[in-house]
Formats: sequence, C-alpha cells, structure tokens
Amino acid sequence: MEYKFREATTDDIPGLLQFEQGIIEAERPYYQFLRKENVTYYNFPELIADSDSYLIVVEFENRIVGSGYAQQRSSRPCFEHNSHCYLGFIYLERELRGKGLGARVIEELKEWGLSRGLSHIQLNVYAENKSAIRAYEKAGFSKVTALMELVV
Repeated sequence: MEYKFREATTDDIPGLLQFEQGIIEAERPYYQFLRKENVTYYNFPELIADSDSYLIVVEFENRIVGSGYAQQRSSRPCFEHNSHCYLGFIYLERELRGKGLGARVIEELKEWGLSRGLSHIQLNVYAENKSAIRAYEKAGFSKVTALMELVV
C-alpha cells in the first residue's frame, strides 16, 4: 500500500474536523469532565498558517486516512533546552491502526522537529489510555511526569 505524507491545507479541514471528533470520542472514557457538546481541541486554520507548526495528513487512494502535528514550543525556564517539539493530533482510521503507520507519522513529525534543531520531543496522553501509551513507548517515548488533579 502506498501512503503519501503531506502538509495539510485548508482544503483538508473538513476531514480533520472528523478526525478531531474521533479523537474526542476515543478520549471521552478517560476524562469524565469533557463537555458533552461542541468540544474542539484544535484550531486548524491557525495550525496550518503557523510557521512554528507542521500539520500533516496521510493520504491513501486520494483520501486522508491519518493526521498529526508537530509544533515548536518554548520549554520551561528550568530546562537546559529552550524549545522542544510537541506532537499532537496523531490519528489513523481504525482499520489502519496497529500496522506501523502511526510510527511513520511520528517519524515524519520527529524529522520536522530535528530539522529545526529540536532534540526533545513531547506529547500528552491520558494515563488510562494503555494502547496509546504502548504505541508511544514502542516509538521510544518514556513517561516523565504525571498530571495530578483534585476535583472538589
């Protein structure tokens, strides 16, 4: 199968919005405080226009089947590195998961970060999303911190 990786354009936004809702529905069981309606995570026109972001789509047979973005972000002042590469919106259509395509998306995004001199790559994942954690660990990521929350 021939997959094409390319930078997203505004023409891709309808498909990206569908992927976004797929991610939201997949993550809903991991966090009960997501709003029930009108939930969005991303501003796609902004990501596409931002020179410090790289939003990609994966195409197969002239339709988008996956996505992801990398973004150069400022690191906390206490770290040795001033900036890092943050990954997000890594999504594949269900039938393509578990076939190594996610690793290829991560590699494409990582290469973009490396081309900008970024040696630290970060992402967030819900602690209970074991399948995503396994996939990211397989790609070389390791757990660094845990977000703790108290709801009163």
